[in-house]
Amino acid sequence: MIRDALLWASTNPLLAQRLPRYAFVRRATKRFLAGETLDEALNEAARLADSSITGTTTLLGEDLASEEEADEVVEHYLGALKSISERGLDVEISIKPTQLGLDFSVDRTQERLDRLIAAASAPVWIDMEDSKHVDATLELFTSALAEKKDVGLCLQSYLHRTRGDLEQLLPLDPSIRLVKGAYNEPDSVAYPKKGDVDQNFVRLTKMLLRARSDGGKGRPVIGTHDPRMVGETTRLAYELNLKKGSYEFAMLHGIDRAQQGRLARGGHAMRVLLSYGPSWFPWYMRRLAERPANVLFVMKQLLR
Repeated sequence: MIRDALLWASTNPLLAQRLPRYAFVRRATKRFLAGETLDEALNEAARLADSSITGTTTLLGEDLASEEEADEVVEHYLGALKSISERGLDVEISIKPTQLGLDFSVDRTQERLDRLIAAASAPVWIDMEDSKHVDATLELFTSALAEKKDVGLCLQSYLHRTRGDLEQLLPLDPSIRLVKGAYNEPDSVAYPKKGDVDQNFVRLTKMLLRARSDGGKGRPVIGTHDPRMVGETTRLAYELNLKKGSYEFAMLHGIDRAQQGRLARGGHAMRVLLSYGPSWFPWYMRRLAERPANVLFVMKQLLR
C-alpha cells in the first residue's frame, strides 16, 4: 500500500510543484541527493573517491515540452563531460532517453545520444524508464552497439519481459546495469510481488555473471541495496570463479553508506549514483517506492 501511494505521488504534477518548496521536505531529501547542481554532484564524487568509490551522475528531469529542451539537455551533458575530464574524476553519466527527446523522435534521440558517446571518455549509460519506452530504448542501445560505441544499458527485474530481452542482448556482449525497477505498471507487465521481483533479480544476475565468466567483456553492474541480493551476487560470483573487479555494485547516494564502504574496503568495485537537478520529486518518490523501508528514515529526518 505504501509503495502504491509513493508511485502515485511520483506521477502527481501538483505535488511535484508544491512539496519541494517546503524547507522540511528539502531537509528530508538532502541525504539522498548529491545536490541541485553539477558542481555539487562532482564535489561529492571527489569526496567518495577518497574511499575508493566511483560515481555515476544523472541530471533529473522528465516530460520535456519540446525538442529544443532535449538539445539543451545534450549541451548540459557535454559540459558535464568536460568538467568530469578536467577534474580527473572516475565518473560516468547516465541518461534518460526521454530527456534526449524520445517522445518526439527516435532518430533525433539517437543522434543526440551518439554526440554524447563521441564526447565521452567512459561508457555512457542509458536508463530504462517505464514499460512503454522499453522497445525504443532497446533500439537506441542496440544501434549504438552495432557501431561499436561504448555504451551501457539499465534493465529492470520487475518487468516480465526482461529475461527475454537479456537473452537477446547477451550475444552482443553488452554492459548491463541491473535494478529492480519502480514505475507504476499493471500486473500484466510487471511482477506485483516483491518475492517474484527478487527471484527474477537473482536469475538475471546469474545470467550476467555467467556471461562474464564465459569470457564476455561487457560489464555486469548489480544495482541493489538489498543485503540478500548483494549476498547472492557474491555467492554466484564465487561459484563462477569471478574476481571482484570483474563485476560492480551500484547504489544510490546516501542509502546504506555503511554497506557501500564495506564493499569498497573489501575490494569490490562500488559505484554510487549521484543524482542532481531541481526536478527531483518524481525520481525521489520512485526511489522510496523501490525500498519503502527508506520512508522510516525520511520520517526521522522530518521529526528532527
